Amino acid sequence: MELYNSLFHDTTALLEKGRPTVWPYEPNNACRSLENSELVLQKDAAYELGASGKGSANYVLFTSSPELVDRDQVLLYGPDLKDIHGDCDFARIVLLRVGVLDGDDEKVYRTLKDIEFAKYHVNLEGYMVRMSPESYREQVRLSRQAVRKGISFRQVGNSYIKAYKQDENVLNATVIFVTAPGFDYAAMKANAKKASDVTGTLTHILEGLPTDCSVCSLKGICDEVEGMKELHFGVGAKGTDKH
Repeated sequence: MELYNSLFHDTTALLEKGRPTVWPYEPNNACRSLENSELVLQKDAAYELGASGKGSANYVLFTSSPELVDRDQVLLYGPDLKDIHGDCDFARIVLLRVGVLDGDDEKVYRTLKDIEFAKYHVNLEGYMVRMSPESYREQVRLSRQAVRKGISFRQVGNSYIKAYKQDENVLNATVIFVTAPGFDYAAMKANAKKASDVTGTLTHILEGLPTDCSVCSLKGICDEVEGMKELHFGVGAKGTDKH
């Protein structure tokens, strides 16, 4: 599962100017989970992460390489929840190392989507998440009560890692939060779209693709993502005008 590796490197480059706070995964130090997402009304809110008009991005990357993801951890670039006093930029990036995914392409695709959808089962007290898959954004409304009680990204990250690791295919998970100003949130959003496009190509592979690159709508992704052409046809593309 190396199709996303270039995006790992792009993400590292976007974050390299920052120095993160790093916490190892602690499953017993997580937020209180709820059965359903809590509605935090505007009048009860302390602030919003990734609010309208602010930078925002959310994406998940997969790899099988322990060199890219070798542990369970939470990283924070910027102020923690208790130190934020108004609406701010926000990104949540998840890096997952998965084991060998057996089965045909359809089974692999379904496995990746099932893992990715774990985020929809993370319902935390006082932490209302609104996602927009079409815009690759994520907005979070924090209740004043949750902030007073000391909710932290360390706890939130642990909650997400716990959810992802419910799937036996997930070997390691790194959850990254970005709240500091000055980061290129537009580039992160572009990475989110590209990650979605890479996953989306798998469904096209299942349906069958044209073999002439000049008429294929996925040519840009194939050209940019290492290994995509090999996945389509089982061979390299050098010396051919096919994927």
